[in-house]
Amino acid sequence: MKLRPYQEEAKKAILTEWGKGILKTLLVLPTGTGKTIVFSGVTEDCVRNGERVLILAHRGELLDQAADKLSKTTGLGCATEKADETCLGSWFRVVVGSIQSLMREKRLQQFPQDYFDSIIVDEAHHCISDGYQKVLQYFGNAKVLGVTATPDRGDMKNLGSYFESLAYEYTLPKAIKEGFLSPIKAVTIPLKLDLTGVGQQAGDFKAADLGNALEPYLYQIADEMVKYCMDRKTVVFLPLIKTSQKFTEILANKGFRSAEVNGESADRERLLKDFDAGKYNVLCNSMLLTEGWDCPSVDCIVVLRPTKVRSLYSQMVGRGTRLNPGKDDLLLLDFLWHTERHELCHPAHLICENEEIAQKMTENIETAGCPVDIELAEKQATEDVVSQREEALAKVLQEMKHRKRKLVDPLQFEMSIQAEDLANYVPAFGWEAGPPSDKQIQTLEKLGIFPDQIDNAGKAAKLLDRLDKRRTEGLTTPKQIRFLESRGFDHVGTWQFEGAKNLIDRIAGNGWQIPRDIRPSEYKPEVNQHQDWGV
Repeated sequence: MKLRPYQEEAKKAILTEWGKGILKTLLVLPTGTGKTIVFSGVTEDCVRNGERVLILAHRGELLDQAADKLSKTTGLGCATEKADETCLGSWFRVVVGSIQSLMREKRLQQFPQDYFDSIIVDEAHHCISDGYQKVLQYFGNAKVLGVTATPDRGDMKNLGSYFESLAYEYTLPKAIKEGFLSPIKAVTIPLKLDLTGVGQQAGDFKAADLGNALEPYLYQIADEMVKYCMDRKTVVFLPLIKTSQKFTEILANKGFRSAEVNGESADRERLLKDFDAGKYNVLCNSMLLTEGWDCPSVDCIVVLRPTKVRSLYSQMVGRGTRLNPGKDDLLLLDFLWHTERHELCHPAHLICENEEIAQKMTENIETAGCPVDIELAEKQATEDVVSQREEALAKVLQEMKHRKRKLVDPLQFEMSIQAEDLANYVPAFGWEAGPPSDKQIQTLEKLGIFPDQIDNAGKAAKLLDRLDKRRTEGLTTPKQIRFLESRGFDHVGTWQFEGAKNLIDRIAGNGWQIPRDIRPSEYKPEVNQHQDWGV
């Protein structure tokens, strides 16, 4: 199978990390963009090099899916390590293994510690748990690839306690923009559900308490679904099986062709096939379908299991992001959960890394009162937040005019070049969180950045990479930015180097006064071909 461009890039990036001696690396791909295809390609390369590969997962469906995809895309067969099946004695070089089986001491000890050369962890956001760590530490010399759809660096910071690097990340907005995933429209349902009495466990809400809190609202929620979901193929996520079963009956009474599936359903496979074929138009489940199940024709997701865990929220929404003939978009229903603290996941958290922008986007969608494309909503929220920040920055710049320092403040630089990724950067891996090196500090100073506010090596590295890229693209230097913005010119960071140089030369030739024919707030430099900073 020919890999898509981003899949090929991902595979190369993983092999590059391993080649550099970084043995524990991460791949982040949104649900529906072919993570199994990518790690199948990596597995094929490993086997070609004579390696033995273990693919680890926590659910049978994921193991079956991995084995099936590997066979279809590479022709490689697999041995299985789960329950009463074992790979020991098999001639296959690839093993799909259940973590629940392998973590057992007696079973683990049957393997030499160097038995596997490479380990791939599917749904890697689970791998911080004790069971996974026991297996990974046992095969401690193996190369490890973790694959996850985790959407933000907040979640990845946890993964950074084990993994050493992020080999490749493909974002949800990019996947939608490039036509590999369905556009998402979110609508806020003006129904206030009170969660203040819901307890917490392991960093999220207790499912039992959520079920009780949800019960009084089920009929109202069904009425709202009648307005939006009658002509859509919908999956509803609920906290408890009994709540899921009750809601299925309520929806049936409202005119939906609804069905319910859970881990104990004897006819689960038939139900899923019937839903896929269109016999039902709503499928309710108690968190069963978050992983290892694909139905591309789903075009509406209703999350009635509020969560603070972004990876879980992303998995639920991911059941509807795949492309399908005749499918224009995915509709995502978002409810007004009332909690004492603002830490619930909303549609904004699928694409916003910055909490400030996510909150603004959530407010904007709520105000709209109709389905809103989340990419457009994120762009508007970013503009709103940047506008607020610029007002605050104007005051800072006013104060900076009186400073003798000739270096540019990092915040001013980031705002001037409109670099949200720099402004919102959070270190995730061990080396990133450490202090900047002396060489990084010296280079930043030399290039015109005041380094005292850069408190970690990851941010310093990102800034230096950006400065190098700007130099090759012939954009303004930090010193040009500081000089011109201190005199009232806006967004000098978006200008060409040569345009800024010409203006500074004019100001210098005018006795360091701004010429009368120039109004800084309205000034736009002429667009010239770029020149290198060294020219």
